[in-house]
Amino acid sequence: MPQTRTIVKKFLSRETMEGAGVRLHRAFGYNEIPLFDPFLMLDDFRADRPKDYIAGFPWHPHRGIETVTYMLEGTVEHGDSMGHKGNVDAGGVQWMTAGSGIIHQEMPKPVDGRMGGFQLWVNLPRSHKMMDPRYQEIRAEDIPRITLPNGARVRVICGKIGGVSGPVRDIMVEPEYLDVTLEPDAQFSHPVKSGYMAAVYVIGGGGRFDQHPKEELTNRTLALFGDKGDSVDFHAGSNGVRFLYFSGKPLREPIAWGGPIVMNTQEELQQAFTEYENDTFIKKTS
Repeated sequence: MPQTRTIVKKFLSRETMEGAGVRLHRAFGYNEIPLFDPFLMLDDFRADRPKDYIAGFPWHPHRGIETVTYMLEGTVEHGDSMGHKGNVDAGGVQWMTAGSGIIHQEMPKPVDGRMGGFQLWVNLPRSHKMMDPRYQEIRAEDIPRITLPNGARVRVICGKIGGVSGPVRDIMVEPEYLDVTLEPDAQFSHPVKSGYMAAVYVIGGGGRFDQHPKEELTNRTLALFGDKGDSVDFHAGSNGVRFLYFSGKPLREPIAWGGPIVMNTQEELQQAFTEYENDTFIKKTS
């Protein structure tokens, strides 16, 4: 018989400062290792006041990970050591694979006074830590939107639902990343691959995400599902609910994490920082 997963841990995102003074909410990060394996961190930088984000994230390195920037409002201007420049606009996604190393900056900009989005960090397996850097940049209009008969509206960033596949492809940990909106009192069930980690982050309204009928999760609440079961069930509250759903294949590898660099050993981590200091961080691409 099909088995529905239950929530094993809940978190309320905590306020923190990053970059040059960006005030944001961290849903999970270093302190939660390895609960969300293969994911490392989820930051929520929705904000109403420009002073909370305008300082942005000036030039900094990454190695050994992928960063996924998903914008709801406003834009993020970015540039990097490869000479790449552009914007991630409202509704768009940038899936950046840092691999062997990249130096970049990300500067949030409001549009019509509004700015907000999320950044998810995805770990790379040992075998691909030093792969060539790359970008997958997806415009809002290129992200499929599907409406299901049960009242669910889904933006499919990565993964597959209802026969529709997201535009982000060829990611090592086989992730799914969905932006789901449910009408009031609507229900939605989604399959999860055996052994894969799964979680939701509520970004509007409220709803229930397992079999506890009175436990409604609301904005900026994160829920981690257990690994027993082959589906997850979502039940919107009386005002509907919107949430991010993400799932992926755990790596189960050692993690050595220092700021923007994530490797498998402390020796690899130290080597990365030494190379950064010596201006040998950026590798020639094959």
